[in-house]
Amino acid sequence: MKGRVTTKASAPAKWIPFLCVFCFALGILFSNRLWDSSAEPNGQQLLSQRRHEQELQVINGDSDSTTNKKLSQNKDVMDEVLKTHEVIQSLDKSIAVLQTQLASKSSQEMSLKSSAPVLRQKVFMVIGINTAFSSRKRRDSVRETWMPQGEKLVQLEREKGIIVRFMIGHSATSNSILDRAIDSEDAQHKDFLRLEHVEGYHELSAKTKIFFSTAVAKWDAEFYVKVDDDVHVNLGMLASTLARHRSKPRVYIGCMKSGPVLSQKNVKYHEPEYWKFGEEGNKYFRHATGQIYAISKELATYISLNQPILHKYANEDVSLGAWFIGLEVEHIDDHSMCCGTPPDCAWKAQAGDVCVASFDWSCSGICKSVERIKFVHEKCGEGDGTVWSALF
Repeated sequence: MKGRVTTKASAPAKWIPFLCVFCFALGILFSNRLWDSSAEPNGQQLLSQRRHEQELQVINGDSDSTTNKKLSQNKDVMDEVLKTHEVIQSLDKSIAVLQTQLASKSSQEMSLKSSAPVLRQKVFMVIGINTAFSSRKRRDSVRETWMPQGEKLVQLEREKGIIVRFMIGHSATSNSILDRAIDSEDAQHKDFLRLEHVEGYHELSAKTKIFFSTAVAKWDAEFYVKVDDDVHVNLGMLASTLARHRSKPRVYIGCMKSGPVLSQKNVKYHEPEYWKFGEEGNKYFRHATGQIYAISKELATYISLNQPILHKYANEDVSLGAWFIGLEVEHIDDHSMCCGTPPDCAWKAQAGDVCVASFDWSCSGICKSVERIKFVHEKCGEGDGTVWSALF
C-alpha cells in the first residue's frame, strides 16, 4: 500500500518543470512586447517629432540666412568705407598738386609784373650793374671805360647777345626828384633796368632777388651776372669764361669765400641772425663774393619762381649762397673774377692771363673808383676789340 501511494503522487510532479519553463517564456514574451510598445512612439508622437525637427531646421535656416545677410552687409559697408577713404586720399593728392601749380603760377605772375614784354629775347648773358641814386659819377666812369655806349651797346646786344644794364629801383616817395633824375639819365643813355624795389643799402638781398626775377622775365639768357658799379670788368674775358660752363645746367661762378659770422653790433657786415650759424666765431658756408658773380639760367629761374619764400640775410652775397645750399649746384671758384687793382691785374695781363674783374678787397670795390677806374682800365683792360672777336 505504501509503495502504490508513492507512485501516484510522482506523476504530476513531472510536469512542474515544464510548466515553470513555459511560464518563464511567456513572461519574457509579454515583457518584450510591453518594452517595444513603450519604446516606439505612436503615430502622433512621430508626426509631432518630425514637425518639431522641421521647425528647428527652418529656424536654423533663417538664422544662418540672417547671419550671412548681416555678414554680407558688413562686408559691403567696409568696402564702401575703403572706397571712400581711397577717394579722399586721391582728392588730397589732387588738391596738393593744384596748390603747388597755383603757387608756381602765382610766382611766375609776380615775376612778370615788372616786365611788359610777353616774348623774351634770347641772349647769351645779362649783366646787371648794381647802382644807387647817388652814384651818377660812378655810372659815368663805367660808361667811359668798360661799358659800351649808344649804338655800340645795341650792337653788342644784337651781335653778341650781351645785355648790360644799370639796375635800380625807385625811391620811397612816388615820382620823387631822385626818380625823375634817373628817368632823365635813362632817356639820355638808355642803359637802365628799372626794378619794382624801394632802394636802400639794407635791402640789397631783396634787390638781388628782384633783379634776377625781372631779368628772367625779360630775357632768355644762358647766364645772369651781377656786378657792382665800382668794379672793372673785361667783357670779352667774362663771356669766354662763362662759355666754358654753358653745358652745365646749374652753375654758380665767382670768387668763393667763407668769411666770419659777425655777431657784434655796430660793425660793418653785422649778421643779426648769427645764432643760425652755430657757435660764436663760426664761418659762413661757401658763397661767391658780392662784387661780381654769375649764375646759370636754371638757378636764375629758380630764384624767380621762389622769390616770395627765399630768406634774406643781412648780406646779399650770403643770401645768394644760402638759396643754393640745398640744391644740386656746382660752385666754380674762379679767382680771375677777383683780381686786385694794379699792379696785380697789370702783371697778369702782361703774362697773358687777363682778369675778368678787378677791385680792391680793402674797399670791397675799386678804392675811389671814380678817379681810379680809368687807370685800372688802361693797365688791366683787354682792349676794346676783344669782346667783338671773342668766340663763345
